[in-house]
Amino acid sequence: MDVGTMQVRSRRESGRELPVLVWRFDAPVRAIASAPHGGGLSVRRWLVNAQVPMEYGRRDPDRHLAHLGVSLGLPGRGVGMLTAADVRAYASASDGGVEAVATVGLGHPIRAAAPDTGRPASLVGTINVVVLVPERLSDAALVNAVATATEAKAQALGDLRLDATGTATDAVCIAGPADGRPHDFGGPRSLWGSRLARAVHAAVLAGALRAGG
Repeated sequence: MDVGTMQVRSRRESGRELPVLVWRFDAPVRAIASAPHGGGLSVRRWLVNAQVPMEYGRRDPDRHLAHLGVSLGLPGRGVGMLTAADVRAYASASDGGVEAVATVGLGHPIRAAAPDTGRPASLVGTINVVVLVPERLSDAALVNAVATATEAKAQALGDLRLDATGTATDAVCIAGPADGRPHDFGGPRSLWGSRLARAVHAAVLAGALRAGG
């Protein structure tokens, strides 16, 4: 589980060359994701974080990302994320074997418990976070790890003095080995949760600074 397996690739879409971050895993991983394609908790073989135009308005992101996986020659089932942020400006960080990669767009930062404005969500401001953990986490620990990653993201934005906890379209994926004895905890003071939190915090902080946060 090494972030070095990530590649920056491109594809031609709607007359434009658009970059995409691609992870192709040698062995299936157990992943939890909030992504529009391959979301939920399942075994996956690949992951993509694809840049789309700021005016992106497709109503079928799941199908769009499935076709993208096929066009990239990715086997089996995977996880797909979308963002209007420049994915080539990704930021990465590691801590004790945990690897985190963040693409950060801050066009529309929000507070999670903000009043309802009735406006649709925009991909212009999207923070996508990918985390690779080198040892297996139980299903409950993976759920806990999502909360931990979200807390670490919000902490990074707070450190930047942004009055926000994220954006309306943030996505996260946490993946680890599908085999082996699982660790039962993913909270911020657990073995892998604490490392995950520090890696996510550092990656989001660096990515936000690159994005002009």
